[in-house]
Amino acid sequence: MNQLKSGAVLSYLTLILNSVIALLYTPFMTLKLGQSEYGLYSLVASIISVLTVMDLGFGNAVIRYTAKYRAENKQEEINKMFGMFFVIFSLIALITLGIGAVLYYNLDTIFSQNMSESELGKLRIMFLLLIFNLAFTFIMSIYRSAIVAYERFVFQKLINLIRIILNPIVMVVLLSYGHKAITMVVVQTIFNVLTLLLDYYYCKRKLNIKLQFAKFDFKFLKEVSVYSFWVFLNVIMDRIYWSMGQSVVGIYCGAKLVAVYGIAIQIQQMYMSFSTAISGILLPRITSLTTQKNSDKLISDLFIKTGRLQFIIMSFILSGFIVFGRQFINLWVGKEYDLAYFICVLFFVPLLIPLIQNVGISVLQAKNKMKFRSLLYVAISLLSLIVSLPFTKHYGVIGCATTTALALFIGHVLIMNIYYHKKININMIAFWKEIIKMSIAPILFSTLCFFAIKQININQWTQWLISVCIFSILYCLIFWLTSMNRYEKDLVKGMILKIKSRK
Repeated sequence: MNQLKSGAVLSYLTLILNSVIALLYTPFMTLKLGQSEYGLYSLVASIISVLTVMDLGFGNAVIRYTAKYRAENKQEEINKMFGMFFVIFSLIALITLGIGAVLYYNLDTIFSQNMSESELGKLRIMFLLLIFNLAFTFIMSIYRSAIVAYERFVFQKLINLIRIILNPIVMVVLLSYGHKAITMVVVQTIFNVLTLLLDYYYCKRKLNIKLQFAKFDFKFLKEVSVYSFWVFLNVIMDRIYWSMGQSVVGIYCGAKLVAVYGIAIQIQQMYMSFSTAISGILLPRITSLTTQKNSDKLISDLFIKTGRLQFIIMSFILSGFIVFGRQFINLWVGKEYDLAYFICVLFFVPLLIPLIQNVGISVLQAKNKMKFRSLLYVAISLLSLIVSLPFTKHYGVIGCATTTALALFIGHVLIMNIYYHKKININMIAFWKEIIKMSIAPILFSTLCFFAIKQININQWTQWLISVCIFSILYCLIFWLTSMNRYEKDLVKGMILKIKSRK
């Protein structure tokens, strides 16, 4: 229990620290690297990110089945499973190196249209380093999964926290002395190798993890593969949505616009991180509800209640970004990244819907109906990738972002809402009536502020912060008076009273 509590605290601390460091470190990094070098770094990182799908979902399977065997006190089965997965991950590492070699010898062909020979040379070096990094990660990933499965969260979270702090400190020093993107990749590789070796040491010394190499249990492997497959499909969807865009932009638009797209992706990841993990917390309750009479109505009511709560947070962030996001990006990383604002808006608007409906994932898990969602998202992702090629060629970086936004709308919003209503029996008509009622006043107020801010020249952080504070106070007041129901107001009052009582 202490490991769980401490791990949870460290997770939130890591999330906050990551966001703060990103806000402080990114402007310095982009300034020292320059737009071209930062674009190259973002591009190679996005390519490697796509190759991480070679995990095939087995890392998640190791955690699940280790926990299962531990509960059943089957230590020998755990050792055999670790041995089997070590062999599998080693094979995956070899395949990754093979794919990496093919890509390496074709980098010039793929990116030469909009990159200089100097840029291609740097791209090749960074690619080799990160391919080695990824292959070594696959080989050692059995130990990282084992630590999670044994619920030793404190060790892993602390190591991650230290790495998050040290990496930017080291890079600030090196960038100050004139080092560029290749040095960043070298440092990243060194930190990753050290972290993986610490995982290995901890597993051997503290957990007494043993790898027992025996004849493959193909029946067990088949069972694990079926479980891993749906995890794998969701990972593919995520990578195609948020990583392949940078590669497409790199092919048709060059390194500088990859940098712009990379900044937009970084902000998008921050936006998504503010969506609470309500769905995971409610999974046991939803599973229980499915066994009760009138379960569909109970689940619908819970879906609507949590959706309203999430809308309060996410709509405030979306409104604030639409009004002040452009000035924020210009102050944060410079006016040469101005296009990132429009890319973010294209992402944020359709993303709002799945972020306020993420409890639906728990409903699908409880009803064992994840298959449709996984297949749909993979199909939509592939279609988005195919369509993005001609769109990016003709309309540039905005064309690429538009195809991603359309895919999000078609998959996450249109089709999944119909599926929730028709097949899962969630009352989506009632849900949307509630959300629309909540939206009217905030939309009118945000629209008024958007046009008002256009008349003001905000070119200093002090002006920006004062404007955001005034907007936030007025927005929250209007939302409180016009959009929140009694339950939501009581929830906020209860939180305020708890904070006061602790002082």
